[in-house]
Amino acid sequence: MKTDEIQIRVRYGETDQMGVVYHGNYALYLEMGRIEWLRKLGVSYKSMEENGIMLPVVSLQVNYKKPIGYDDLINVKTQLKKRPSAKIEFDYEITNKSGAVLTTASTVLVFVDKATKRPIKAPQYILDAIGI
Repeated sequence: MKTDEIQIRVRYGETDQMGVVYHGNYALYLEMGRIEWLRKLGVSYKSMEENGIMLPVVSLQVNYKKPIGYDDLINVKTQLKKRPSAKIEFDYEITNKSGAVLTTASTVLVFVDKATKRPIKAPQYILDAIGI
């Protein structure tokens, strides 16, 4: 399935008193990877919302393998897990500049009609952009 990668430099404010990335910030890194994955397909969250579609996270799983520290340069690999339906699923791998796996994760998001707040099928323009 389609994969994309982005690089992020860890900022001081993203770390805790032990000098490692605070666990809550991993969700932000995954979101950054997912947003760029979509953007490179020509789809933005902003345009989806303007078209009445929301994409909330309904499941998040993170496996912390090695700590990430201040000023580390990390690579976030985002991969579509399977063909979207009413939900879209992603797998992630965060590595350091040496390629060591620091974190693995997965998310499940649901396409929701903004007006009704009810799940809907993945819009055709998104399926077309993904090419499946």
